[in-house]
Amino acid sequence: MKFIRDSIHGDLHLGKFEIELIDTPQIQRLRRIKQLGFTYLVYPGANHTRFEHSIGTMYLASRLADNLALDDYQKSILRVCAILHDSGHGPFSHVSEGVMDTSHEELTSKLIKESQLSDLLSENFDLNEIIDIISGKGSLGQIISGELDVDRMDYLLRDSHYTGVAYGVIDVERLLYNMILEENLILKRKGLQAAESMLLARYSMYPSVYQHHTTRIINAMFRRCFTRLFEEEVIEPQNIFLYDDIDIIAAARAHEGYIKDMMQRLDNRDLFKTVYSLKPDELKERSTIFQIDSAEIRKIEEEISEDLDISPDQVMVDIPEYPSFDEMSTLVSLNGHKERLGDISHIVGALKEARFSHADLCIYLPENHAEKLNKFPFRNYIPLD
Repeated sequence: MKFIRDSIHGDLHLGKFEIELIDTPQIQRLRRIKQLGFTYLVYPGANHTRFEHSIGTMYLASRLADNLALDDYQKSILRVCAILHDSGHGPFSHVSEGVMDTSHEELTSKLIKESQLSDLLSENFDLNEIIDIISGKGSLGQIISGELDVDRMDYLLRDSHYTGVAYGVIDVERLLYNMILEENLILKRKGLQAAESMLLARYSMYPSVYQHHTTRIINAMFRRCFTRLFEEEVIEPQNIFLYDDIDIIAAARAHEGYIKDMMQRLDNRDLFKTVYSLKPDELKERSTIFQIDSAEIRKIEEEISEDLDISPDQVMVDIPEYPSFDEMSTLVSLNGHKERLGDISHIVGALKEARFSHADLCIYLPENHAEKLNKFPFRNYIPLD
């Protein structure tokens, strides 16, 4: 047995098979994938990786398995699934996922089946069972990918630690010790306040970190660059899990024209500026802001660019990420009955409405254009009423 010293959880012990798994190229690649993408341009300390998060999730899955009194096989497969759960992530994590048709969960399944991971895992486990758990299926799947899962617990703690934003600090001990596993993962009443705190933490981390206004501009710029790399066949979308952050940066820097220019802007933090924003609260039907598809976005960008007499590549319409907050559906054992967290908690109920307050549609332009356009009627281009 060996151990890895983790900055969040301390010494993480690993068995022989887990060491073999971690030492595969597919898992080692995660050392070169930043957990928060380009967020380090906003918070300089946010250089932690998917690898750190994966082994941290493994630790929490193991702790929860012990508290639930699961057998050795169940604990072992949960630890393995935790290590694997993000192995299909593309470069810069969720930023690259925003321009692809497939989710990182689907890519993880493809990677497990088509790489050397398949032969290694098959020595001790059924591949389909592993993929099901990673996908959140069954009672064990809820531990890795459910409403109140160990994945979320680790990334909140880790992201908070490395960004220096204290909102993500949650009471993991209280949560782990107050769960029971039946057909579903259920929270005991004693864990109610810890669950509320976790939901509030994630709510607060959205505007502060995940959807920080500057982070959104950076991500929009990178997605445009990334899309061009796909369109010009510099990168193969179906094999995105073979690339790391360094591969994409090197490819973008080496490519002439718009791609290189956009990468240089990111390298030098020469960012686009927000020239217009629209909050869902300003609309009669707030959900319409999240329903604008990519074709409609491109049309809006082209219309604006034509009227401004600039290239469409210089206009970016950014639709906010809609925070679903699945924790609201967590089952809570209360007086012999099982109730949804969102139905019994006034705090969680309030967040059903409050989650809209920080998500706004934005339009970005380069600074040399943005300074001249304070009175330009951008609202006229947004078909939301």
